[in-house]
Amino acid sequence: MIRQATHSLADALTMQLRQRLDVGLFLVVAALIGFGLVMVASSSIGVADRQYGNPLHFLIRQSVYIVVGLAVAYLVYEIPTRLWEAAGVSLLLMAFLVLVLVILPGVGKTVNGATRWVDLGVMVVQTSEIAKILVVLYMAGYIVRHGNSVRETLAGFVKPLVIVGLLTILLLLEPDYGAAVVILMVTMGMLFLGGVRLPQFIMLFAAVGTIFAILALTSPYRMQRLTSFLNPWDDPFNTGFQLSQSLIAIGSGSWFGLGLGSSVQKLFYLPEAHNDFMFAILAEELGLVGVISVLLLFVFAVWRCFAIGATAEKAGHFFGAYLSYGIGLWIGIQAFVNVGVNMGVLPTKGLTLPFMSAGGSSMIAMCVAVGLILRVHREVHDLTLKGYRAPRGSGGKAK
Repeated sequence: MIRQATHSLADALTMQLRQRLDVGLFLVVAALIGFGLVMVASSSIGVADRQYGNPLHFLIRQSVYIVVGLAVAYLVYEIPTRLWEAAGVSLLLMAFLVLVLVILPGVGKTVNGATRWVDLGVMVVQTSEIAKILVVLYMAGYIVRHGNSVRETLAGFVKPLVIVGLLTILLLLEPDYGAAVVILMVTMGMLFLGGVRLPQFIMLFAAVGTIFAILALTSPYRMQRLTSFLNPWDDPFNTGFQLSQSLIAIGSGSWFGLGLGSSVQKLFYLPEAHNDFMFAILAEELGLVGVISVLLLFVFAVWRCFAIGATAEKAGHFFGAYLSYGIGLWIGIQAFVNVGVNMGVLPTKGLTLPFMSAGGSSMIAMCVAVGLILRVHREVHDLTLKGYRAPRGSGGKAK
């Protein structure tokens, strides 16, 4: 009798958990964060010991960021999405504010020639990570409010691009080319999913590509980064140093890697081994098997985002649908660019590997993104239980 009651209680709790959380997404994100924490510890031991006298400095700091990120994600999870939808314009203004703030003299913190951070004392915040979240929230609301205009008129899809273009200019002034590329690509992807006609989308893609080509050709610094990416071995000890060391690390890993903690390149050969180039150390220590495992985790995470979005769209929760699509695009594009940079397929962008690279702003932003998607899942489940289809333009409601 007691055993039966225990099983019934366990089944009820499991059912309640599945109703409140998308277990698949939750578990894959937990796996990426856990895997990343191990790699942060492994890849940062040398530099942490040299700079701080504590080989576990970055591991401890990253653990704190994860705890903060999970706490903020829970708070976001408890906020109804209709409030985010209603605050769309305010969120856009906030995105402009944080990006203007960082380039003001005496406010932004400059590291390696780029002014991307604001020092709050307790932590240094990279404002572009905040902007990514705010842009996705704004675009989801815009597509819901102006869906017909986006699909049927040129002005409908040009207007948000002009706004995001202004944000991109602010990012280029820092400069933060990686964030600019991610925000533009996510915006274009969301508009495409929102129903922009294919010919217009192709014209848009060509226009954006032309603008970036002009920016590259008119800047000696950007041209240098492009040319060094095309053949890092032309100058392996200067402009091509970081990429050549990354390629050496990846090539050294072979099938099964050198073993966890056995990387040679992390010992002061490869700069930013625990940040932007963690993927190279992962490949060196865990080999092709480890690389494929991590890539499959990212593929599954993006698939779950789109699956939740598709379910939300069927339930009439259109804001939740486009929000999920946007976050899925963000995770997928940023992971793709980071891996591409590490492998020499794309020019260096200064982007972290989502959920894995060391960095407080990126980790907290990604946790917030997951909190938003889990909230969408919860609201869609509640709508489905009630047999209620939310009207277009509604963020849906949940208990």
